[in-house]
Amino acid sequence: MYKKQRHLFTSESVTEGHPDKMCDQISDAVLDAIFEKDRNARVACESSVSSDLVVLSGEITTDCAVDFLKIVRETIREIGYNNSEYGLDADTCKILIALNKQSPDIAMGVNQALEAREGLMNEDEIEAIGAGDQGLMFGFACNETEELMPLSISLSNKLARRLTEVRKNGVIGYLRPDGKVQVTVEYEDTKPIRVNTIVISAQHDPNVELEQIKKDVQKHVIAYVVPPELLDSNTKYFINPTGRFVIGGPKGDAGLTGRKIIVDTYGGYARHGGGAFSGKDPTKVDRSAAYAARYVAKNIVAAGFADKCEVQLAYSIGVASPVSIAVETFGTGKIEETKIVQLIGKCFDLRPAGIIKMLNLRQPIYFQTACYGHFGRTDIKLPWENTDKIELLKKEAEKIITEN
Repeated sequence: MYKKQRHLFTSESVTEGHPDKMCDQISDAVLDAIFEKDRNARVACESSVSSDLVVLSGEITTDCAVDFLKIVRETIREIGYNNSEYGLDADTCKILIALNKQSPDIAMGVNQALEAREGLMNEDEIEAIGAGDQGLMFGFACNETEELMPLSISLSNKLARRLTEVRKNGVIGYLRPDGKVQVTVEYEDTKPIRVNTIVISAQHDPNVELEQIKKDVQKHVIAYVVPPELLDSNTKYFINPTGRFVIGGPKGDAGLTGRKIIVDTYGGYARHGGGAFSGKDPTKVDRSAAYAARYVAKNIVAAGFADKCEVQLAYSIGVASPVSIAVETFGTGKIEETKIVQLIGKCFDLRPAGIIKMLNLRQPIYFQTACYGHFGRTDIKLPWENTDKIELLKKEAEKIITEN
C-alpha cells in the first residue's frame, strides 16, 4: 500500500539592515530617483558597503541631474543606521561615486533590435528595442499560499519584514537593523502540513539578555506572522542561536548588490537563471523578463491549468523575441505543457518593449521591491502580481484544444 512521503524544505530571508540588502536598496533608490525625472534612462547601478564606506558604481545614461550622495545617505538613514554605535552612521560614512555611461556597443543593440535592423519588425511596433543582455530567467507559481508562492519563502519574508516593523515602531526597541530568518516546512508528498523549524537571528543592543530577546521575538514576531495551525509542540525554534548578535551590518560583514537573489525570488524552491534585479532598468531582461515569467506562471496557476508552474525565458543581446520559452508543471498540469507554451505565445508579449508596456515598468516602483522579496508581496501592489490574464488564457485554451 502506498505510504505518503514526508520531507523538509527550507528557505531564508533577511532584513533591510543586512549589508547585502542595504546595497540592493541603495541601487534601487538610485534607479527610482532617476526614473522620477527620466523614464527612458539606462541604469545599471551597483553598490557595495564595508565598515563605514559605501561605493556606488556601474553604468548610467541619463540627462537628468541626481544627487547621488543624498540618495545614499537618506537610504541608509531610513534603514536605521543613523548611529555610529551600530557600526555605520548615514551622516558621517564615506561615499565613493564611480559611475560611467552605458557602453555604446550595448546601447546599439538595445536602441534598435536585430529584428528592426533587418526589417523583420515595424519601426513603430511598440518600441523596437532589443534585450539588454543575453541570459535566462525563471518565473514560478504554486498554489501553496494565497499569493501563489512556496510557503517557506512566504513565511521567511513576512517574518523578516515583521522584525523590521517591531524595531521601527518600538515594540522591540532594542533591536538593530540587521537580521536573518530561516523557515523549514514539512511536506506530505507535495502538500505543506506544518512548520518544522524557525531560525531567527536579530541584531540587538548590547545590554539586553538573550532570554528577553527569545521571549519578545516569539511573542511579537513569530506568533504574529505564522498561522498557529502550522505550529505544534515539535516545532523547533532557534532564536539568536550564537547567544549574541551586537556587531552587524557593514561592520560585521561586507555587502554587495545582487548577492541575495534566492531571497529575492522563490527561496530555492524553483530554479534561478543567475541574474540579479536591483539597480537595473527594465531594458535589462535579468529583471524585466524575470518579472514577466512570474506574471505568466502566476496567471497559468490562477487560471487552473496547473498547481505548479515554472516558466523559463531566454534572450540574446540585441534581439527582441525570446530565443526560447519552456514550461514545467511537475506533473500537475491539466493540459499539455506544449499547449501551455502555445497559450503563452498568444496571451503575452515577451519582447522587452512588450514586457515594459504590459507591466508598466517605466515608473519608480523598484525601491519597495529591494527587500522582503520581489514576488508574492501582500503589503504592496506590483504589476507582475496581477492575475488579469485568466479569462484570456481560458478563452485561448478552448481554441487551442478545439483546433487539436
